[in-house]
Amino acid sequence: MSVRTPALGTVDLGDPDTFADHDLDAFWRTLRDTAPVYWNPPAGGRAGFWVLTRHEDILATYRDDVNFTSERGNVLVTLLGGGDAAAGRMLAVTDGHRHHELRKILQRVLSPRVLAEVARAVRANTRQLVREAVEAGGCDFAGRIASRIPMTTISNLLGVPEEDRDYLLSLTKTALSTDDEDVDEVDEVDSEMARNEILMYFMDVVEERRESPGDDVISMLIGSSIDGVPLSDEDVVLNCYSLIIGGDETSRLTMIDCVRTLASRPGQWRRLKHGEVAIDTAVDEVLRWASPTMHFGRSVVRPAELHGVRLMPGEIVTLWHASGNRDERVFDRPGEFDLGRTPNKHLAFGYGPHFCVGSYLAKVEIAELLMALRDFTTGFEQTEPARRIRSNFLTGFATLPVRLRPDHSGLKEVDR
Repeated sequence: MSVRTPALGTVDLGDPDTFADHDLDAFWRTLRDTAPVYWNPPAGGRAGFWVLTRHEDILATYRDDVNFTSERGNVLVTLLGGGDAAAGRMLAVTDGHRHHELRKILQRVLSPRVLAEVARAVRANTRQLVREAVEAGGCDFAGRIASRIPMTTISNLLGVPEEDRDYLLSLTKTALSTDDEDVDEVDEVDSEMARNEILMYFMDVVEERRESPGDDVISMLIGSSIDGVPLSDEDVVLNCYSLIIGGDETSRLTMIDCVRTLASRPGQWRRLKHGEVAIDTAVDEVLRWASPTMHFGRSVVRPAELHGVRLMPGEIVTLWHASGNRDERVFDRPGEFDLGRTPNKHLAFGYGPHFCVGSYLAKVEIAELLMALRDFTTGFEQTEPARRIRSNFLTGFATLPVRLRPDHSGLKEVDR
């Protein structure tokens, strides 16, 4: 499919097809330069909303929980749908004291110290998957490797049995996007059904854990309380939903984009292969470049002004990482993929009070993938076109057929 650069005023950022059919780099640049607070008008039965594209404005809005709130939803699908039913109970759409207390609960099980054993399991799983794919000569990287690493990791944390993981993966892929090549646009009915099925699945799991607790995150949440009040079943289920969606989507789509990008940039691959860039530095650039969550949103609760534009209570404000991570005001040569980029103040995990609670785990997963590719391959190439997902929230690819060239010396080494 050919991609077109749209003219200002002709773009509907609420329409998933916009992101499949257009190259928006020039559009974002125009907004950053001439309309940093831009009004996306009502279209297709959807309400209008404000669009922020500059890095500094996105940071400022993330920090400001006085004038802006997450409790009416934090993505367009819920903001334009009238609000999020999980507000005040799910971490991502809760503000204030309750958000602070709920975040502390989740941070206890998602901190680097607690996740040390999980990180070792990620390493073993990743290296096994990459080794098997290299020995086979190639694979659909999206389905064979990227889909399995984050889902295995978050499922282990939540105590999801292996036989249920493919089912949950299919639901997470449908909940906020579609990767069906026969579907021209996201079917909101299917997406809503997928979200509800995830919730129902975890409701059953919570009932089981109450009767027979384990050492998983769900059992920990069941045993937690805020201000002396135990978390309800609904609280636990909604935060499990958030963890499974967040724990799968960001890492999976970033990994796919990473391999696709490196396959087309042999110079950057050589830097990685030869140890010329630090893995942690490379991970940050991979995240900046992929920007898998294109936006998050807020609702205005008090009159505010930005760049002379008056924002009124009840209006929706969207913060576009897809633009902020290419802002020339912050990043030198933002249109270049540079694994040695430093500093790298990317927005892939958000910022401020709602900075992604699972960021450490996502970085571990991406780092282990880079190291496995470095150790077990001499390089790789894309063998067929990749199929893009359709979404106004997530960006990335549903398929990525690749040929993997083995590094025989690396494959002979015993993993430590």
